[in-house]
Formats: sequence, C-alpha cells, structure tokens
Amino acid sequence: MMLDFLIDRQSVLASLKVQNKKQLLQELSQAMANRVAIDHRLIFETLLKREKLGSTGIGQGIAIPHGKLPSISRVYGLFARLATPIDFDSVDGQPVDLVFVLLAPEHAGADHLKALARISRLLRDASVVAKLRGTEDAEGLYAILTEPAANPAPSASAA
Repeated sequence: MMLDFLIDRQSVLASLKVQNKKQLLQELSQAMANRVAIDHRLIFETLLKREKLGSTGIGQGIAIPHGKLPSISRVYGLFARLATPIDFDSVDGQPVDLVFVLLAPEHAGADHLKALARISRLLRDASVVAKLRGTEDAEGLYAILTEPAANPAPSASAA
C-alpha cells in the first residue's frame, strides 16, 4: 500500500502546536474531519477510545493513533510533525513529535492492518525519521512520506 493513497498534500501538518495528548487528538480529529466530512467529535471519541486500550505511542518519538469508523469508505491518513514534543504515554516513555493518524472503515480488516504495518515500517526507518525531523514545511514532509524509496515494491519475502 502506497502512502500517497492514504495522504495528500493537505493532510500533512508541518508544525502543529499542542500542549498535551488530549489537545493533540482534538486537533488531529478536526483536521481529519475536514478531510473525511465526519463530525470531529466522532473521530476524537474513536481515537480516544483506542488510546484507552493502550497508547499508540510506539516509541522513539512516534505515535500512530488509529480507529475504525462505519461512515467512511476507505482508509485515510494524516501526518503531523509537532512544533514541540509532548508526553503521549508511549511504550518507551519518550515524548512524541511525529504522529500519523489512520482512520479505516469498520469492514476494512486487511486494508487497515496493511496500512498500519506500512506506516510502522516507514516510521521505524531511522533515515526517514531523521529527514522528517529535519524538514519544516508540509511540501517537504509530504515528499519524504511518499517518495518511492519510502514505498518499496512488495517482494516475495514481504509479509
């Protein structure tokens, strides 16, 4: 799954200013609501419900909040680079500054998992993460996230 299917240039926030996890989820919910035409409160509740199961902060300053909504037709993503890292209750206790939100339809089991795996693989690549942290404009961040090297063709050994 290519990331340019999940995000477009308008779904990259280059320097989001938030004070805490709740405010971050509210801001991301509002931004996603503008993209998928769903009430931001429903998105916020969905993301918050998932966070209560366990933090989506995967470590090394990265979080992948996600959830499923019955009223969308495909998987959508949004990327945010925070102006200042915030506490996110991450597995390693480190503050978060790179966030990729993922929303999927209720029935999108395999697509949702493929998208999560794709994003997780990309954001575990130290060189990609370094580029993202060193880039301050949305256009540059979008280019890094969607460049062909960041979206390798599936191979026989890919899971």
